[in-house]
Amino acid sequence: MSFEQILDKRLLRHAFERASSSYDQSAVLQREISNRMLSRLEYIKYQPDVILDAGSGTGYGSQQLLKRYPGKPIIAMDIAQSMLLQARPHLNWWQRLLPLPQHSHYVCGDIEQIPLQRESIGLIWSNLALQWCNNLQQTFAEMHRILRTDGLLMFSTFGPDTLKELRESFAQVDSFNHVNRFIDMHDVGDLLVHNGFAVPVMDMEYITMTYSDVMSIMRDLKAIGAHNVTQGRRSGLMGKKSWDKALSAYEKFRTDGKLPVTFEVIYGHAWKPPSRQSILTPETRRQLGLID
Repeated sequence: MSFEQILDKRLLRHAFERASSSYDQSAVLQREISNRMLSRLEYIKYQPDVILDAGSGTGYGSQQLLKRYPGKPIIAMDIAQSMLLQARPHLNWWQRLLPLPQHSHYVCGDIEQIPLQRESIGLIWSNLALQWCNNLQQTFAEMHRILRTDGLLMFSTFGPDTLKELRESFAQVDSFNHVNRFIDMHDVGDLLVHNGFAVPVMDMEYITMTYSDVMSIMRDLKAIGAHNVTQGRRSGLMGKKSWDKALSAYEKFRTDGKLPVTFEVIYGHAWKPPSRQSILTPETRRQLGLID
């Protein structure tokens, strides 16, 4: 990854901290993708013991998982503390003085360095968080570390065609990064295998949202914290002439009176298999010099 594409995690955290109060009003796509992920669980006959919602945001996914797996402990983890505060149950003031249910836990942390013990989680659920990682290989290594044997990782993320209209429009203005970079589905699958996951299942779909004008697009992206936080972003404000040029370029995409915004959504799930060492008999392990 080039320097220009590296995400500034400090700015990323700040963007999500500021967006926490407005997130739910604009996160229509995030909820829809979460629902589609949940429907895929219908075909997976698996009962996890402990669940991690990695990149939980304001807690929509965590709430749905609690309904699907009643009584199971769920850990909601997010890089932004204010997102976790929004995710806590919406209670009356006097209810907030009482302890939270034992199955609800909240952890502020980065999914590239997960602050959980090895083999402590049965299901890792991650809806639209992986695109905010600088080192996806390290992220998958961390997820593999905390998953129990035969545990399940299920996730969604964005692919390279996401926000392609916005990217192409700003490319007419200058050479700065105006849109975060996204990784290809096949590369995601390769990283899963490289980090020890088995039987990865990957698929992709395009979802197009429509808006009346570019400013509405930008407002929604800001409301969910989806700022450009790459190192190669423009450091100052764009001038009026450049901004008008970008708007004009985007207008070329208008269809039936609406401006499209494309999202390439990648879905994936994979299992943590038993280690090769664990499936060998003690005698074979002794012969191979794996034990004394």
